[in-house]
Amino acid sequence: MKVVIFDMDGTLIDSKKDITISVNHIRDTHYSLEPLSEEFVVEAINMPKRNLSELFYETDVYHEKDRLLFEEHYNIQCVQNPYLYEGVKDTLHTLVNSGIKISVATNAPTQFAIKMLEHLHVDMLFDVIIGADRVSSPKPDAEMLEHILNHYQFDKNNHNAWMIGDNSKDMLSAKNAGIDSLFATWGFSDSSKDDIMLCKPQEILDIVL
Repeated sequence: MKVVIFDMDGTLIDSKKDITISVNHIRDTHYSLEPLSEEFVVEAINMPKRNLSELFYETDVYHEKDRLLFEEHYNIQCVQNPYLYEGVKDTLHTLVNSGIKISVATNAPTQFAIKMLEHLHVDMLFDVIIGADRVSSPKPDAEMLEHILNHYQFDKNNHNAWMIGDNSKDMLSAKNAGIDSLFATWGFSDSSKDDIMLCKPQEILDIVL
């Protein structure tokens, strides 16, 4: 058996426009702050260590009022502009048609992940779609990946698995779970130091198949 676990934002889909719009909605509504650029928001999200409430809203902690408004706004916003990166859909179908098991592990809330992947008509390809709200520790912890591997009754001695993502948290989660990692350079980050780097989704097939 072969298992491929995908990150979502910046790996399967480009969602930066909608994330930025929702972040800026909270900045304007609650803090009367000027809007941030998509580039800044993406860079902040991909920092290995960061305080997003400080970077986005200039507050030390993520206030409940901000979380509630973000989720209310993003629930509508998240399906306005996302798109699959070029080559992703064909690659997913080829993997599934070749008998490869595929799932999604994202630090986004599960409800948004499912909604966005349904909107883009690829949700049915994945056996498991799990977000940070379903575990006690999100990536880079291995918990999300281990949940997926346990779903498949994964055996390290007889099976192969890969984590594909666009930032260091994805790579570390794979290392912590004891599986291989592949770095997607087409997404929110274009470079990585230690991992196998993919320039386009089709290259996944060369490695996995």
